[in-house]
Amino acid sequence: MAVYGIHASHEQVHPRALLEAVVRAEQAGFAAAMSSDHFSPWSRRQGQSGFAWSWLGAALQATSLPFGVVTAPGQRYHPAITGQAIGTLAAMYPGRFWVALGTGEASNEHITGDRWPPKEVRNARLRECVDILRALLAGEEVSHDGLVTVDRARLWTLPEQPPPLVGAAVSEETARRCAEWADGLITVGGPAGHLRKMVDAYRDAGGRGKLALQVHLSWARDEATAAGIAHEQWRSNVFGPPVCWDLELVEHFDIVSEHVTPEQVAKSVRVSSDLGRHAAWLAEYAELGFEAIYLHNVNRRQREFVEAFGARVLPELRRR
Repeated sequence: MAVYGIHASHEQVHPRALLEAVVRAEQAGFAAAMSSDHFSPWSRRQGQSGFAWSWLGAALQATSLPFGVVTAPGQRYHPAITGQAIGTLAAMYPGRFWVALGTGEASNEHITGDRWPPKEVRNARLRECVDILRALLAGEEVSHDGLVTVDRARLWTLPEQPPPLVGAAVSEETARRCAEWADGLITVGGPAGHLRKMVDAYRDAGGRGKLALQVHLSWARDEATAAGIAHEQWRSNVFGPPVCWDLELVEHFDIVSEHVTPEQVAKSVRVSSDLGRHAAWLAEYAELGFEAIYLHNVNRRQREFVEAFGARVLPELRRR
């Protein structure tokens, strides 16, 4: 049976409210959690962007849930600092922490003032960072001179077991590339045909480990409210690469999303007031082979979502 978790969206929700949400989620029957790691939201309407690594320490202490985070080493974060953050959390909470690594988005990385490199350079940079992180988490002293530079770095606080380093992918090409180094794969919800191709691309290339999925959804007690909230909160997030990778400011995302319709949003977000329909959608994802499915309610009212899905959706999924 798939594990169903909650996604903590720092771009939308104050970190204090997110902490309350994951505590309630565990009480309601959610079995896992994951977190975004952004410097900037995707829109002024979202209006938040707490520091994920500070929050993760509090969330791991406040619950017994396993947690993951999707992060991008190489520009905003030097890989030695990312390694220290990973190592400390994994040492404090053994067996409960994993990290998904991606190439990042300009909206978060431009703040360093460094040039935002082309995708192929970002791919190569990430691959260097993976090797650096693995060596650091194995207790090695690391020096490296490439797309990133490391000078005699060593982690003095280490976990007994290095946590999984998972590949983050939204395309078949990236899923195949992740198969070479990743301990698992995470992607985002979409049409069943596309997700099946993602799974096949990763597995056929030799990809190992668990398959995880982040599902964007909007639930409210009536259909119009669910659709309205999805459009208000998530219409800046419907753009595929390279737009989502290369735009830098919330103002840019707000401008390009001015004419996005609710119908277009519904192609990226599972929108319904029907809890049974949400259960059916989630069961379909499990049938595709995803072993961990993280629910991201784009509605910022997390308490109602957690209570409703805990009472109706999770029990239905367990029965199935």
